[in-house]
Amino acid sequence: MTAATPMRPEGTAADWTVPQDWKRYTPAEHALWDRLFARQAAMLPGRVAPAFLAGLDVLRLSKPGIPDFDELSDRLMKATGWQVVAVPGLVPDDVFYEHLANRRFVAGNFIRTPDQIDYLEEPDVFHDVFGHVPLLADPVFADYMQAYGEGGRRAGGMDAIDKLARLYWYTVEFGLIRDGDGLKLYGAGIVSSFGESRFALEDDSPNRLGFDLRRVMRTRYRIDDYQQTYFVIDSFDDLLRQTQETDFAPLYAALETQADLDPETILPTDRVITRGSQTHARRHSA
Repeated sequence: MTAATPMRPEGTAADWTVPQDWKRYTPAEHALWDRLFARQAAMLPGRVAPAFLAGLDVLRLSKPGIPDFDELSDRLMKATGWQVVAVPGLVPDDVFYEHLANRRFVAGNFIRTPDQIDYLEEPDVFHDVFGHVPLLADPVFADYMQAYGEGGRRAGGMDAIDKLARLYWYTVEFGLIRDGDGLKLYGAGIVSSFGESRFALEDDSPNRLGFDLRRVMRTRYRIDDYQQTYFVIDSFDDLLRQTQETDFAPLYAALETQADLDPETILPTDRVITRGSQTHARRHSA
């Protein structure tokens, strides 16, 4: 997601954007994108939300390898009015929200190295574009992302960025969605990760809880490992409705009186879909 106060690198515009400079990518970098794309595209059917698979077509562009953001933005603009803009890395929260509120998605213009194929700390072009862009072609999810950005602009004046960031983390990055009697992936942090795509749905370790806006915004999250809890939305329409209809100012005020929750916590009021064993988290913290 974002960093609170990174220094703006030399050569970036006031809004932190930079030219993607597609021609500078090496054949090896394009080949790594193709390898990552093929691996995820083969593994996700049956696991990912149908809207994500439909949106993958927006990434099948005329050039091989890493997508050209200009061409990608042309296709997205026709679908939902969104565009992709290049940034050199993490950007400040206010910049991030301003771009989202104006239907611009910021994407890193660099790609991981082969030794980082399964994990990297800072999101790269594969995470940002493969993970996020397909759902920006879905009209409802595209509207949710804009609504989230507008909420972020307001949250900055209420000292509530940390609470709102949890909503992004547990939906846009690591969300699950109901699909009939089962669950599907939609969060970009999951769908761009080979290991977590399996873990989030199939492992008995994590909790899977029904989405509740207030509950999500009280819950801390993991940045160094797979999540200990995933929240399950009923639909993108419901997620958008809750975001647009909630008055966040009194919600932020109420949250200030309530303790934050650890990632593995289950409350008596939770809608528990799966009560996790937390085996993975215990093994990796030992």
